[in-house]
Formats: sequence, structure tokens, C-alpha cells
Amino acid sequence: MTRFGLRPALLAGAAATALGLSAPAAADTLRDALNGAYRTNPTLQAARAQQRAIDENVPLEKANGRPSADASVSYVEFVKQSSANSTSPDRSLSANLDLGVPIYSGGAVKNAVRAAENRVEAGQADLRGTESAIFSQTVAAYMDVIRGEALVGLNANQVDVLRVNTQATSDRFEIGDLTRTDVAQSQARQALAEGDLRSAQANLIAAREDYIRLTGMAPDDLQPPPPLPGLPASLDDAVATAIANNPDIIAARERAEASGFDIKTAGASRLPRVSVFTGSDYSNTLGSLSIPGSPVNISQSGLGVQAGVQVSVPIFQGGRPAALQRQAQARSAAAQEQVIGAERDVIAQVRSAWSSWQASTQIITSTQSAVDAATLSLEGVRAESTVGNRTILDILNAEQELVVARSQLVTARRNAYVAGFSLLAAMGKAEARDLGLGDDGPLYDPQINYDRVKNKWWDWERDPDPVAQSTRTVDIPAPTAEIPVNDDSGVTTGVQ
Repeated sequence: MTRFGLRPALLAGAAATALGLSAPAAADTLRDALNGAYRTNPTLQAARAQQRAIDENVPLEKANGRPSADASVSYVEFVKQSSANSTSPDRSLSANLDLGVPIYSGGAVKNAVRAAENRVEAGQADLRGTESAIFSQTVAAYMDVIRGEALVGLNANQVDVLRVNTQATSDRFEIGDLTRTDVAQSQARQALAEGDLRSAQANLIAAREDYIRLTGMAPDDLQPPPPLPGLPASLDDAVATAIANNPDIIAARERAEASGFDIKTAGASRLPRVSVFTGSDYSNTLGSLSIPGSPVNISQSGLGVQAGVQVSVPIFQGGRPAALQRQAQARSAAAQEQVIGAERDVIAQVRSAWSSWQASTQIITSTQSAVDAATLSLEGVRAESTVGNRTILDILNAEQELVVARSQLVTARRNAYVAGFSLLAAMGKAEARDLGLGDDGPLYDPQINYDRVKNKWWDWERDPDPVAQSTRTVDIPAPTAEIPVNDDSGVTTGVQ
């Protein structure tokens, strides 16, 4: 499978073939955009942090089955005794230390830990899905910028052509060769073209803003993208791959499995619980205990140690265990249905993306034919106009048809690429590991954090205070509609 990270020398040639645009001498690539989104996008960074929080559910559940120790110290000053003849001390100091070790909990801890582990797996799949979704948005934004630049170039070129046509028509009108109607038609088409240009410029600025939002970078001279890696040979292959690899399906399956352990955990509240315990208590009256008139010295302190086994057998809990288990069963039924729902959604996504990809590919072929035909038609109309067989309106219509055909070709190329990437995303094949982004630095592995925390015991261990990893975009200058590259018509533009 060809990855984005391989054969960088092929990017320019493959890109020009993919979109029919001339590659600039120095430009940003789709790889740069994906790297920017992968390493600085706040939505993705937040999803990673949320997954780290989910990881902690495993040690939290394990803690319920681990020993616990408690210590307490108290000092009491008896300000007023209840009886004048009381032998109570004036003050006392006491300390207690208790240690408990759960031995059997009806399987509640074991099943709760297993459920938490499955939900960690589900969360990791969700993180994959978030990554894939961010990449899909980034690819769409990247292609929108390229399309926007091409459309601005086409419309700017059309304005220039119509401006020359209008001037030529006016000159011919002055010498009586054309009528006022011809001049008005040329002026109307020029005005419409100028409006189309302004609209295209606004759309380009919006696309560039979206690109900045996703990648944290300004789009500087974007190159056409490389060929997509690993596109399926057939729809059946795409569906089979998606069912096996799509992160939404995997997450739903893991949650359904976790819900089965939840049922067992809820049922465990009916079963006995066994624990062993030991404790020590120390008390000292600090020399304040005495019996008036008695020559006997009274002990002022004492130390006691206890150990034992505690068995707790639930007899009746008002129907709570049964309600909890029925609730867990209902949630498990919902989770199982959600697996099928996720599978249906993914199948629909794959089939829709496949259809869009195939249709856009075919549209590219047909619109390329339309561009070729419209180009030839415009040349013929212009030639026929010189001998009086065509009117100014015929020329204007032919020019408009060519612009429309070229615009549709640019859009079809954009749609084909975005649909192809969406197909890969639905198949679970549009993540950093699939696109070769690891060549630009280590990839984020959620398993590393999980392995780090899953068996931690120490109460006083903590991580450093969190610091935002994503980058702000407030200092990036607002984008303009300037296009410093060659457009699809081969005309260099610099429209502002």
C-alpha cells in the first residue's frame, strides 16, 4: 500500500495529474496539513485527554479489591466532669490504626475491572474515530482551498476576457459596426462575471479560514495532493474492510461486551462478602487519671490489637439488587442494538462514499470532454464571428460555457478526492498510521498511558499539571483571496 509518507518526489507529478494544476516551486503539502491537524488540533488533543481520563477507571475499580488502611488520632480535654466523685481523666489522647483486606466480593470487583478494561478499548477506538474525522475535515478543507483558488483564477480570467470584449464591443459600436444591444450584452456579462468573482473570493477566504481552524497554519501555496493510498478494488471489499476495522463498530462492540460484565457486577450485590481485618488502638490519659485518697498508681495508657474475619451476608435489600441487574440487562440490550446500528451506519457510509467516489471519477471524464468541446466551440464561434456568421451574444455564451465546464471540472476533482478519502475513513484506513505520518515524529499511542496507570497503587502519586498542547490561531493574519499560483486555465493570477 502506498503511504503519504513514501516517495515524496512523486508528489508534484502525481498532484498535477490528480487536479490538473501546475505545482508551485515551494508550497505546503497535504502531508503538512495532516501533520498540523494531528499535532495541534484542539479537538483531537481534547479527545486524547478524555481517553486518559477513561484509562483511570481501571485502577479505580481495582482499588475496590485492594487493602485499605485508616489511621486516626484524637485529643480530648474534659472541661467539666459529670460527677464530683468521677474518676474520669481530665484529658486523653487516643490513636487507632485499622487495616482491611477484601477477600471475596461476589465477583463485583473482577467484573467491574473487566468492564472498565473493555471501555478503555472502546475509548481507544473512539479516539481513532476522532482522528479519522479530523483528517477527513482537513482533507476537505485542503481541497476546498485548492478548488477556491482555481475558481477565483477562472473567474478573474473571465473578468479580464470580458473586460477586453466589452472594450472591443464599445470601440466597434463607436464606428457603427455593432449596436447598443451588443454593448449592453457585453456589459451585462462583465458585471455578472465580476459578481461571480467576488463570490468566489469570499468562498476562498472561508475555505482558508476553515483550513486554519483545523490545522493551526495558514494555507501557503497548497500543492495538489498525492494519490490516495489503499482504495478498494470493489464495494464488497470496502464493506468487508469497514466491518472489520471501522472504529465506530469496534467501540460499539467493546461497550456491548462491557455491558455484559455490568450485569454480573450488579448481581454480585446479592452474594456474601468476606474480608479480613486487623486494628490497633492506643490511649493515654496524659497523667490526668487518679483516684482521690488512693495510694494505688493507675495505669495512664493502654494498647490493644485486634484481628478477625468479617463475613457479610445480604438477606434483604428491598429489591435493589434485582432492579440494578434488570437495569444493567436493559442497558446491555441497548448496547447490543447499538452494535448493529453502528454497523448499519458504517455500511451506509461506505456505500455512499463509494458511489460518490465512482460518480465523481466519471464526472471528471465527462467534464474534461466538456472542457475540450467548449474550448473548441469558443475558437469556432470566434472564427465565425469574424466573417459575420456569429453574434457577440454567441461569443459570450461560448465563453460562459467554457468557464462553467472548467469550474465543474475543478469541483469534480475536489469531490472525487474527498469522497475517496471519506471511503478510506469509513473503512478505518485513514489514520496517522495508515498515512505514514509517523515518519515526521512519534505518533500518539493511547496504550502507553493505559499501561502506565493500570496497576498503580500509590495514593500520593500524581501527574504534572496539564498544559494545553494545541496552538492558537489569533496571531495568524486573516486570509485574503490572493492566489499566487497558476490556475487550471494556465493563467497566472494575483487577485486580491
